[in-house]
Amino acid sequence: MLKIKNVSAKNFMSVGNNTQAVNFDNCQLTLVLGHNLDMGGDGSRNGTGKTTIINALSYALYGDALTNIRKDNLINKTNGKGMITTVEFEIQGKEYRIERGRRPNVLKFYIDGQDAVDGEQQGDSRETQKEIEKIIGFPHTMFKHLIALNTYTEPFLGMKNNDQKDMIEQLLGITELSQKAEILKERQKVTRDSIKEEEITINAINKSNERIEKNIQEIESRSRAWQSNKDVKITELGTQIIDMEKLDIDQELADHKQVAELKELSSNKLTLDTEYKRLQTSVSRSSEKLLKLESDLASAKAGVCPACEQPTAHLDTHEEYTKEVEENIKQEHEYFAELEQRHKDIEIALDDFNDMPEMPTTVYNTLEQALQHKHNLTTMHSQLEEKAQEENPYIEQIDSLKTSGIQEVSFELMNELTHLQDHQDFLYKLLTSKDSFIRKKIIDQNIAYLNHRLSYYLEKLGLPHEVKFASDLGVEITEYGRDLDFDNLSRGERNRLILGLSWAFRDIYESLNRPMNLMCIDELVDSGMDSMGVENALAVLKKMHREQGKNIMLISHKEELIGRVNNVLTVVKEGGFTSYNTDTEYVN
Repeated sequence: MLKIKNVSAKNFMSVGNNTQAVNFDNCQLTLVLGHNLDMGGDGSRNGTGKTTIINALSYALYGDALTNIRKDNLINKTNGKGMITTVEFEIQGKEYRIERGRRPNVLKFYIDGQDAVDGEQQGDSRETQKEIEKIIGFPHTMFKHLIALNTYTEPFLGMKNNDQKDMIEQLLGITELSQKAEILKERQKVTRDSIKEEEITINAINKSNERIEKNIQEIESRSRAWQSNKDVKITELGTQIIDMEKLDIDQELADHKQVAELKELSSNKLTLDTEYKRLQTSVSRSSEKLLKLESDLASAKAGVCPACEQPTAHLDTHEEYTKEVEENIKQEHEYFAELEQRHKDIEIALDDFNDMPEMPTTVYNTLEQALQHKHNLTTMHSQLEEKAQEENPYIEQIDSLKTSGIQEVSFELMNELTHLQDHQDFLYKLLTSKDSFIRKKIIDQNIAYLNHRLSYYLEKLGLPHEVKFASDLGVEITEYGRDLDFDNLSRGERNRLILGLSWAFRDIYESLNRPMNLMCIDELVDSGMDSMGVENALAVLKKMHREQGKNIMLISHKEELIGRVNNVLTVVKEGGFTSYNTDTEYVN
């Protein structure tokens, strides 16, 4: 059973910031009347927000109002944001709750208290809406004909023929055949793809069988070439190693070390030789200078000026000059002694170089070249070892091909797939063809019941016309043998037919699916219905409430109906906001 328990609204249409909630979780026939205090006096029955109840229910379930109102225009104009509607319902023991709003966008869906909407889908999700409609069992169009009848909803008989057929097919379960056909169509595609894949597989096996011997021969040729290349490389490396090992590389490195040492000693000897010659020159110069100074001293003591060779009587500073010459002789003797000592030291040092060994002969000009020789030799030894350990990569391929051999071609799967394809094609025709006995059987069985219930309700409503659905799902309206169109009927007659069709549709849906607890009728009994029509409609509603346990909301302007029902829900509009009378047990 689809049991709608309650609906609440905040900042929705005429409802303001105070949340208004209406409870449907009982069995009542309730008259909904309006009272607009903003109109002065006792108030008007118009514009109070009676239809807001079922608009909130429609928006909460489907994201759309009953009529073509833009979603942003559903937000209360005074507050301008924070619109939220909530509906709770139960189906087959599972509890569902939907919270839907705008500014900000909100879509929360709970199943048995658990959030069923991913975080990324919060606010607006087509996939979530599809899941909600799948759970409810019918789309928004059928909701407006099965649960929420409104004067502004396009009547079924006013819809285009194709739209009428689509709705009847969905009502009778024929749409389910189409849905199954779509599923079957996808499976047919999978089967066709599988057949193509199997054909490709068989062809591939055949071609593989033709190529396998050739492949083995080619791979064996590559294997021989690989092995030959390996042998050649091993031989080359071995030859190079033998050639390079002819040189005693360790002796070569030792010779290079000795060469470096002897070169350093030669350099030092050359430096000492140069210094020795320089000192010899310096000693000679110092000796000559000493002789000159001593001669000058002797002249000075003899009273002769060394510069002009005249008697020193004219010199005022003769004594000072003599002392200066003596001092110079002293300093030069000290310098001469130092030179002689340094000269002897170098001479001794040079004697150490007399026993220098001969310069050894090397193969390589530089130490770096000798080291490179050693490195290359080590590398070639590693390469030879690695090459010797390499395994022929083609051996495993050859063994695998020889072991597997030529594959056997089996047509067993192809035969199964072909049989499955024929069976699926047959089923698809049964599900989609208009001449299919399945479709005809479903239509014939349910059209008879639909016509029976429609005839029953039209009789109860006092409509003299005969209305029947034909096997092609078209509708025939006759009166005393005359064919009529829907627009030939008066306003009251059309309302009777609209009510009868809706109730007959509910009976068909509930017989094929599950019962529903809620029915809303918005001002249909007010529009063009005479008192007898109103009484007849009310009698049918009372019987539904009494015998079927329906919860019926009858929205009307007719105050005279107050005495005909047990419960009255008063919708009051004051200060521009709608509220619901809390004195009745109908309001949370």
